[in-house]
Amino acid sequence: MRRIRFAGGRCRRAMALASAPLLAATLLSGCGSQGGPPTLTWYVFPDNGGADARAQQCADASGGAYRVRTEVLPSSATGQREQMVRRLAARDSSIDIVSVDVVFTAEFANAGFIRPFTEEEAQRLTAGMLPAPVETGTWKDTLYAAPFKSNAQLLWYRKSVAEAAGVDPTDPTFTWDEMLKAAVSQNKTIAEQGARYEGYMVWINALVLSGGGEILQNADAGRDATPALNSPAGLKAAEIVGSLARSAAAPADLSNAQEEQARATFQSGNGGFMLNWPYVLAAARGAAEDGSLDQAVVDDIGWARYPRVLPDQPSQPPLGGANLAVGAYSAYPDEAVAAIECINAEPKATQYMIDEGEPSPYAASYDNPDVRAEYDNADLIRESIAEAGPRPLTPFYTDVSGAITQSWHPPDSVTAETPERTDQFMADVLAGRRLL
Repeated sequence: MRRIRFAGGRCRRAMALASAPLLAATLLSGCGSQGGPPTLTWYVFPDNGGADARAQQCADASGGAYRVRTEVLPSSATGQREQMVRRLAARDSSIDIVSVDVVFTAEFANAGFIRPFTEEEAQRLTAGMLPAPVETGTWKDTLYAAPFKSNAQLLWYRKSVAEAAGVDPTDPTFTWDEMLKAAVSQNKTIAEQGARYEGYMVWINALVLSGGGEILQNADAGRDATPALNSPAGLKAAEIVGSLARSAAAPADLSNAQEEQARATFQSGNGGFMLNWPYVLAAARGAAEDGSLDQAVVDDIGWARYPRVLPDQPSQPPLGGANLAVGAYSAYPDEAVAAIECINAEPKATQYMIDEGEPSPYAASYDNPDVRAEYDNADLIRESIAEAGPRPLTPFYTDVSGAITQSWHPPDSVTAETPERTDQFMADVLAGRRLL
């Protein structure tokens, strides 16, 4: 058996037996017309069909320049990364467009897995976008991945609880310390993501940035970057995590909680405050419509900007989202760039926000009447994304995140010694002296 590569076609992995021409012909018949437009393969994150719709719209609008076929990636960021790293490391030329979680751009770019956009392409692809999402797609001053969707966490609170506690979460100076005191005073919970996974890293990073610090110094130095958690900001972050986790406001499942567990806690009778993504409001409204949640709970939900760590310093809300990149080994890079420009156009990003509940990276989307009708908090989401703080932009992000979530877990074990211990562990992991 020998592998045959068909020039000009997309059947890169067709297998044929030299002694079985009929089998070879059968395999070739599944490859499509050799003279037709190329079919671009776009590896997408799971959604409710919004990506498929955008792909079809752009294929139709291309005037026959290309077709687009979607392949769905795993639901978790870890699974998505593992699949793409394996395939791109093998120089898989069937990957034309790839959805990249915001934390993996640096790794993929540094490894040569994705094609850099030219300066002219970058200007076209990011015009009108909020700066923070664009930063997540940039590595060493070059755009490698164009923002497809963005996100930022908000503070969610039960209006009745805040009123009884005598606090106003919408006050620009509202802090974590005030929130903890208010929750304890009312015997209510603060729902967070404290499981040992990426959501916990999101929490820790936001606290450190909001306190004026950073996880890494010289993050673009790769393995030579300097861990920087042992700082006033890192110590304050540890104080907040540990104090909450050991308080009466800690949900019983905090050390295992992800986004949906946090939402369930917040909507329960003990719910007081929650840090979570914008989707939770639509989810609550949907639950009320199908009868699984009392409408009174939905009516009691308020929202505000991510709380401050220090009263005199604005918070940097957690930043999420996904970007689109061109596979470095694609046979059709020019068509892939054209498809991304179409897929990421502002009208499509705005519609995706309405249909899929995924915030747009474009500032103008939040002025759209349909968006404003769907999102009562549109201005807050735009502001939060614009002023959000990214997680460290490093090609060794997986090592950094793993070292932190391991050292800071469970949350009730976090003390003033945790930042220094984490820095030492992170440095050893980056240098290859220890394994996660």
